[in-house]
Amino acid sequence: MANTNAEHQTGERIAYLTRVQCFSASHRLHSLGLSDDENQRIFGKCNNPNGHGHNYRAEVTVRGKINKVTGMVINLTDLKECIEEVIMVPLDHKNLDMDVPYFANVVSTTENVAAYIWDGLVKILPVGEMYEVKIYETDKNIVVYRGE
Repeated sequence: MANTNAEHQTGERIAYLTRVQCFSASHRLHSLGLSDDENQRIFGKCNNPNGHGHNYRAEVTVRGKINKVTGMVINLTDLKECIEEVIMVPLDHKNLDMDVPYFANVVSTTENVAAYIWDGLVKILPVGEMYEVKIYETDKNIVVYRGE
């Protein structure tokens, strides 16, 4: 039997909310666990000793029950403040390798940037609300991380 509209009104509904944030950062793809020759071979021009930069686009998606009183999964102002703290303050207009301690020994790939953002948001958002971090390094290179 199909759910009627009345049944949906009394049951709990789950929604996914995405907030988009752009930030600019530079980095160099270089692994301390590889020789200079290996780094050059694996990372190519992205291993340039002077680094290179990106205008990243981050999409942060939370998942949760729609609050029957507020009609929201999370207050957008709260989500915006969390994103400011985890993405903009530590990453925007920074050299990831030199300015962000996490990347001192972690290769600053977009995969690791997504994991870094996830780890930061999971610590300050309500438990279980984080669903996904999607990072556009370029229009063609996109990473999705779901905490796995």
